Amino acid sequence: MLSDVMEDYLKTIYRLQRDGGGRVSTSELAEQLDVSPPTVTSMLAKLGERGLVEYEKYAGVELTDEGETVALEVLRHHRLLEAYLAEHLDYDWSEVHDEADALEHHISEEFEQRIAAALDDPEVDPHGDPIPGADLEPIESGGATRLSEHDPGDVVVVERVRDRDREELQYLAEAGITPETRLEVVDVAPFGMVTVAHDRGEQSLPAEVAASIHVRVAEATGTA
Repeated sequence: MLSDVMEDYLKTIYRLQRDGGGRVSTSELAEQLDVSPPTVTSMLAKLGERGLVEYEKYAGVELTDEGETVALEVLRHHRLLEAYLAEHLDYDWSEVHDEADALEHHISEEFEQRIAAALDDPEVDPHGDPIPGADLEPIESGGATRLSEHDPGDVVVVERVRDRDREELQYLAEAGITPETRLEVVDVAPFGMVTVAHDRGEQSLPAEVAASIHVRVAEATGTA
């Protein structure tokens, strides 16, 4: 049996690998998990002994196949719980992450299956993040880019947004920027503000927020 903390490490490594496309540094993990680098190093050694990660000092860490399977199972629990809380218990999308974090390690496989059935096996959670299937096969990256990488005139569709900042999610909801929203990039200011337009008007976003929004290029029909 793995501890909750071990599962959190595996989940975080998976997410950082998926977003960054390579090995994950101890400093990245320390920042994401709000712990010291020596604490990360100690935990990676334990996970390595269990065959869940491959860790090389100064070169970072990556999941083994077994570690990836564990991470996908935890993510499946987490994202199904987020979807259930939002759809059936009327939680706001800014509230579901913390609740799911508390519950994801403690639900049975039977409970997971019942949640999935109640939701008709959803493919994404309220923030647009893909929900791993019951087979726990790796999730295809899909080629999404960050809104902050686009130029004026680009028309994109929101795929997913960062789920760990409640105030940021509330801000995006008020701005009408949620998964599947079609946006046109209007302006990118020298100091980082990104202005976009959608059917509710224009909205200027700080660069950090724009970087947290993953998008795909829109099909060439209609306007933003």
